[in-house]
Amino acid sequence: MRQLFQILLLFVLFSGIVTEVQGQVRIKDIVRFETGQQNSLLGYGLVVGLGGTGDRSTGRRGAIFTVQSISNMLERFGITVPKEYLRTRNVAAVMVTASMPAFGVAGTRFDVTVSSLGDATSLEGGVLLSTPLMDPMGNHYAMAQGPLSVGGFNIETAAGERVRKNHALVGRVPDGGYLTASPSGQGIDPQKPVNLFLLEPDFNTASRIADKINTAFANTEGDKNYAALLGPGQIQLSFPDSIENLSAAISFIAAIETLSVQADVEARVVINERTGTIVAGGDVTIGEVMISHGNLTIHTRSAPIISQPGPFAYSPGARTVVERVTETQVRETESQTAVIQETTTVSELALALNTLGLKPRDVIAIFQAIKQAGALRAKLIIN
Repeated sequence: MRQLFQILLLFVLFSGIVTEVQGQVRIKDIVRFETGQQNSLLGYGLVVGLGGTGDRSTGRRGAIFTVQSISNMLERFGITVPKEYLRTRNVAAVMVTASMPAFGVAGTRFDVTVSSLGDATSLEGGVLLSTPLMDPMGNHYAMAQGPLSVGGFNIETAAGERVRKNHALVGRVPDGGYLTASPSGQGIDPQKPVNLFLLEPDFNTASRIADKINTAFANTEGDKNYAALLGPGQIQLSFPDSIENLSAAISFIAAIETLSVQADVEARVVINERTGTIVAGGDVTIGEVMISHGNLTIHTRSAPIISQPGPFAYSPGARTVVERVTETQVRETESQTAVIQETTTVSELALALNTLGLKPRDVIAIFQAIKQAGALRAKLIIN
C-alpha cells in the first residue's frame, strides 16, 4: 500500500508539472495553509549616517524621543553625554515593519520596511542599527539591521529651493531581518488535519478543490476522502494513515499543491475615478441596453472695461473705474445613440463602447448608469 501511495505521489507531481489545462490554476496559487501564517512584526530603531537630513534636536518641533534614544544607546556603551549637547541631524528615529515569513525558522531572512517617525527630511544613505522586532502580542521573534535602499532623494537648500524625487522618508532593507526564534504553530503534524484557506473565498472554487484532491487520491486507501469542505473559504485536509513521518506529509502536500483546478472568479468592474482607469473581469456581461450620450460645454469669459476721466478734466469726484463684462456660451454636441446587444465577453463590450468614441470619464458614467438600469451583470467597485 505504501509503495502504491508513493507511485501515485510521483504521478501527481509529474502530471502537475508537465501538463496544465488552459484556464486552470494550481492549488498552491489560490490557497494558503493554516500553519503558514504571516504575522506582522514591528520595532523601533535608529537610522544613522544621514547627511544632515535627520531629526532636529532643538526648537519646539524637535524630535525629543530621538535625543532620548541616542542618549540611552550611548549609555549602554559607557558614554554619558548631556542631552543638551546632542545634535541629531545625522540620526533619525524610525519604525520598522515586516511580515514574518511563512514556515520560517530561526535564521530565516526577510525584507523590512523602515519609515521615518520624526521630522527628518530624507533617509537616503542611512544605515539601520540593530532593532528588535516583536509580534502584536509583544513576543520578540526577529532582529533587523542594514543599509537602506530608498530609491529617491529630497534636497533642500538654505535659499528655500527644493528638489524631490519619489518618497525619501520610507526605505527598505533587503534581507535585513532575520528570525531569532522559530515561531510556534508553524510545524506540520501528520496525525492532525490541516486547514486550507482560500485567498478568495468562493463556494464553487472550494468545492472543485475538494473534489480534485479526493479524486486524485481516491485509490490510495480505499474510498476515503481526505479533503472535507467546511465553507467557501476553508477546506480541512487529513493525511493518509500510511503517512507516519514529516517527510511523507510534506510530499503529500507538495503533490496537492501541483494539482490544477478551475477557479471561479466573481464578475467585477473596478473603476478609479481619480485616474479614469476601468478594469473589467472576463466574466462581465451586460444585457441589451440603449445608450444615448452627449456633451454639454459651458464657457464663461470675463473682460475688463476701464472708464476714466478725460485729459485735463478737473472734478473733485473724478476717478478711474474698472468694470467687468461677462459673456457666457453654451455648446451642446449632438448626442450619440447606440444599442448594445447582449454581450458575452469583455472584448465585445469594449468594442461596443469604442464604437461610440467615448472617453474614459464618459465610459465611467455609462457603467454607473448601466448598473442602475439593472443591465450590468457584475459587481461595480468604485475607488
